[in-house]
Amino acid sequence: MTELAGLPVAVDAMGGDNAPRAIVEGARAAKDAGIDVVLVGPPDLVGDTLGLPLIACTEVIAMDDDPGQSVRTKKDSSLVRAAELVRDGKACAMVSAGNTGATMASALLRMGRLPSVLRPCIGAPIPRPGKTPVVLADAGANAECTPQMLLQFAQMGAAFCTARFGVARPTIGLLSIGEEDTKGTPLVKEAHALLRATEGLDFRGNVEGRDLLSSPVDVIVTDGFTGNVALKTMEGALKFIMGVLGDVIGTDEDTKAAGMTLLPHLLPYVGELDPDAIGGAMLLGLGGVCIISHGSSSARAMTNAITVGRDLALSGSTAGIAGAIL
Repeated sequence: MTELAGLPVAVDAMGGDNAPRAIVEGARAAKDAGIDVVLVGPPDLVGDTLGLPLIACTEVIAMDDDPGQSVRTKKDSSLVRAAELVRDGKACAMVSAGNTGATMASALLRMGRLPSVLRPCIGAPIPRPGKTPVVLADAGANAECTPQMLLQFAQMGAAFCTARFGVARPTIGLLSIGEEDTKGTPLVKEAHALLRATEGLDFRGNVEGRDLLSSPVDVIVTDGFTGNVALKTMEGALKFIMGVLGDVIGTDEDTKAAGMTLLPHLLPYVGELDPDAIGGAMLLGLGGVCIISHGSSSARAMTNAITVGRDLALSGSTAGIAGAIL
């Protein structure tokens, strides 16, 4: 998208548990890698911008603020101003590790929905060792859904998978409690029939929760409540397993020796499963690119999120998603 090529990525400098220092450092690293970045935040709170330009505002939406109310009342917040930069054609994408609900509300109210999109959803990449990540849609934007919404999540998730990971014809699965077509809630059963009947989708049927990390499909579709629970359960399980390994290896001479042997074989998997390497999820279905990063994002995670935002903007992902809604 040539009209976006010269625009910076707008970064909410006050978003996330590690703001502003980690956010600024990550943005600086992105700039050093050749990506134009503009920070947004109150100058007195952001402090040293490490030479990056800053769009000044006077308010911050905290992690525990009510999303809808805060966006309506804090119109001069860093989140709202970042979304407005994209809307006004002054930034190619926005990135925030702050309040997820407020990020979604800011982006939706300022950028608007794409034509025919019922509800935007979060497309969250999940590492899949040895393959491209699987896209989970919806990962938390819509707690209550209709079958038609799940169909659109599948269409938007597939377009996102193509734009971000280069998968020409993504395969799609529907998250359920069994692989059989008859398993699931009434919503899942109706969505299954709708996905099966829709031309242009490579729908492979139901998948289960155990398939998240070794998914046989490229896109997993579900409602936002189920998707968010599944995603956080997986994150917690991985963190627990890594903690157990760390506690066990090195406790005595035998485990130290075992650790030295296993470490070279484990490190590639650790790198692939590292959430900081993913960068963030995209809010699908908007009239612009919005990347939602994890609340505990490090500087490295922010650099990767900015890179993803720039790449998706320049790849024409928004137009691709708009064209996917049949």
